[in-house]
Amino acid sequence: METMQGTIAHVLIVEDEAKLAMAIRDYLNATGFTTQWVADGRDVISAIKASVFDLVLLDLMLPGRNGLDICRELRSFSDVPLIMLTARIEEIDRLLGLEIGADDYICKPFSIRELVARAKAILRRSRTPAKPSSILQVDETTYQAIYYSTPVPLTSIEFRLLKTLSDFPGRVFSRDGLLDRLHADHRIVTDRTVDTHIKNLRRKLQQVAPDMDPIRSIYGVGYKLEIDG
Repeated sequence: METMQGTIAHVLIVEDEAKLAMAIRDYLNATGFTTQWVADGRDVISAIKASVFDLVLLDLMLPGRNGLDICRELRSFSDVPLIMLTARIEEIDRLLGLEIGADDYICKPFSIRELVARAKAILRRSRTPAKPSSILQVDETTYQAIYYSTPVPLTSIEFRLLKTLSDFPGRVFSRDGLLDRLHADHRIVTDRTVDTHIKNLRRKLQQVAPDMDPIRSIYGVGYKLEIDG
């Protein structure tokens, strides 16, 4: 089972061939993943914005919208790992797919076992927390955040929010995805709760560095942390 910090990997399968999509889904589910299936290219971006996925399996040729266009738009707001699936084996397609932000590329027909092996490899790489920043340290053992060498007093929810963002700098988290990580008891709260915590967190960080705002808002999607150093 692919997990990271107790979380089961959630995979979006974008494939219009129902038989193939179901085979991939069943194999992934049996291996320990959770999955969601989308068959129409026009529904992909909205599905990604509505949930948090650890990996996207994206077919190149789709009804409604092709995979290359989807990949281009996706990379404008998210760095979620992505494997492109296609029956087109021309070299130019392979290069173009990787140049616009795909992490891997597999040609049909393929072994589902090989696809899952590649997916696991990408997840292991992508889910390894980045090298700790010299500007921001979030220490879960002491429950302390240090920003520009200054301790920042945070509530428990603010700390968990900052820890989630800092573990994967540059990754876009939707509001719903952050809510899932903020409340272990899965209480019912509105997504605007995250906005309030972000506002308070920003205020506290800017008390230390008034000219800096490391938390970037992605309109209509959520938030990500951007820190250099």
